[in-house]
Amino acid sequence: MVVEWCTQFLDPRASKDFNVRALIILNQPFSTRLLKTLWAACEWRSCADGGANRLHDALNVADGSDLRSSFLPDMVKGDLDSLRGDVKLYYTSQNVPVIYDSDQDSTDLMKCVQALEEKERLTGQEFEIVILGGLSGRLDQTVHTLSYLHKLRKTRKRVYVVTDDNVGWVLDEGEHLIRINHDVLGQTCGLLPVGIDSTILTTTGLRWNLDNAKSSFDGLVSTSNHLVPGQDVMIKTSKPIWWCAELRNC
Repeated sequence: MVVEWCTQFLDPRASKDFNVRALIILNQPFSTRLLKTLWAACEWRSCADGGANRLHDALNVADGSDLRSSFLPDMVKGDLDSLRGDVKLYYTSQNVPVIYDSDQDSTDLMKCVQALEEKERLTGQEFEIVILGGLSGRLDQTVHTLSYLHKLRKTRKRVYVVTDDNVGWVLDEGEHLIRINHDVLGQTCGLLPVGIDSTILTTTGLRWNLDNAKSSFDGLVSTSNHLVPGQDVMIKTSKPIWWCAELRNC
């Protein structure tokens, strides 16, 4: 079976589709433009601890306009060691639940995913997850994102990570068709063998396609590959692999 992927949610001009999504905002920089696009594409939104600082500050801009009340998350959750006092006061005044979770064996991102899973159990809905942030800043946090999505592939169908520069997700073993919106995605892309010893890759739709090629950290890694204008991408992989693509400033 071929698994089909589409990043229509990254296009602010696209019509609304039928997938339900949850947005988790991490404590990393992002543009207001990207925030607005992802916010509109998601039905449930949460901030992982200091992600609330980022949301709060991005919407309280220097020209005096204040958009904070139009972008209230469904919750803020974490161990709250990064959440500023003024931000906590603002969101509690707006009746946004600010939930303290002291579990030191789970990160703030994991805590938000657990909250979403509880919502799914109560409602019977299954959400796609869109994580804003997680691929920049501290290296240990980036590696956590890579590792966590590698694990989540076993229990969740679709989890995306988005920054102003990239979108990425894990392709499980098998065949995948990635529908490419060339107005949203730039030309650069990559296939990263993270969390595995090696994989065998076959692709179409790339400038430098792979034909039954072994990919590993000790060998070939397909970085700085290019999308082909007007084409979608087919990928066959024998083990889970990270796919990433550059974002245009649209």
